[in-house]
Amino acid sequence: MWAELRRIGRDADSGGYRRHAWTGADADCRNWFQEQAEARGLAYETDRNGNQWAWLGGPPPASGASAASTGGASSTSSSASTGGTASAWSDSAAGDAVVTGSHLDSVPDGGAFDGPLGVVSAFAALDELRRRGAEFSRPFAITNFADEEGARFGLACVGSRLAAGQLTREQAYALRDADGVSLPEAMEAAGHDPGTIGADPERLARVGAFVELHVEQGRALDVSGHSVGIASAIWPHGRWRFDFRGEANHAGTTRLADRRDPMLTYAETVLAARREAELAGALATFGKVSVEPNGVNAIPSLVRGWLDSRAADQATLDTVVSAIEQAAKDRAQRDGVDLAVVRESFTPVVEFGHTLRDEIGRLLGGRAPLLGTGAGHDAGILSAAVPTAMLFVRNPTGVSHSPAEYAAEDDCVAGVLALADVLEGLACR
Repeated sequence: MWAELRRIGRDADSGGYRRHAWTGADADCRNWFQEQAEARGLAYETDRNGNQWAWLGGPPPASGASAASTGGASSTSSSASTGGTASAWSDSAAGDAVVTGSHLDSVPDGGAFDGPLGVVSAFAALDELRRRGAEFSRPFAITNFADEEGARFGLACVGSRLAAGQLTREQAYALRDADGVSLPEAMEAAGHDPGTIGADPERLARVGAFVELHVEQGRALDVSGHSVGIASAIWPHGRWRFDFRGEANHAGTTRLADRRDPMLTYAETVLAARREAELAGALATFGKVSVEPNGVNAIPSLVRGWLDSRAADQATLDTVVSAIEQAAKDRAQRDGVDLAVVRESFTPVVEFGHTLRDEIGRLLGGRAPLLGTGAGHDAGILSAAVPTAMLFVRNPTGVSHSPAEYAAEDDCVAGVLALADVLEGLACR
């Protein structure tokens, strides 16, 4: 599976992946997911928001679900269960399905493991459970959530946010990529009906537990010597857009004293972000910038920068972002630049439910440490609607969102076996 997936969307020059939502590379990943589902006799479907599902024993009652958008396959392909137990829970009560999976899209020039490791491991864990002869007593599904990274439209976890009702249809329709293509236009071009998007409470009401496996985005496991860890919480985090408006002018003829140069204000704000984050023990990054008119010999009229900031608690995050904004305002006044700050997205702290987290710890024999993380995930979005948990697989370098992202094969196998142990305990009682 890994060999088949790793070639999709890989840039030959950078070695990184460009699997942006609703593009050709994304479609190839989605086709791969459907093929894996059908090869295992799972019932495949896409939901109203473009998230993919592969059900053991059959999908839940339709709630805006669509037939497969690729290859013309039916959304209710034949099902095969472990040990022939599909009929045992065909009339099972709502809210008891056990679901695992992650996402297949990437950041620009991202690594091979962020997202795909969780999906590949989900299918491999099912294979392992079948090898063990485990019998499912609860509905089970593997999922691929759409547009988790937000690389194309600037908002992370679009598929899960829509399903959980944290992103309205109107807000989703307003999202546009750098070329001005709207989210519904991109979805329609990829063969998915954007008229169906929106909250999906009926589907989520059937989920009793969602467990997402993910490569660690840090080195805590490498330091502790463990292959697998359990998430304790996700830090609060958000994205803010800073618009610095000055005056375009000739770079070769305009005196320094006469300039209203927004690039100076932006540069000072970037330095302030690093300074304030370091003082507070938080994180703040300007990782994206656009400039108008973007000419070598032109003083910019507009510099637009995007701030990503995260902290262990809400109070610290608020303090850091406020301090960065104040530094930007002070410098803008000095430079004669107009400033506007817009919060484009925000996710509050996610404390994963202790009941499910502790049960997973017990199933893993107490050998997996608890880890906090500053990275957002679909599991964090869904935690407000369903019980969620996460497993992390060791990343020896700590590098993520980069072609250098890495996890050793032995650790990946340990992750699969740990996920299989967890799913067996949750779904095969």
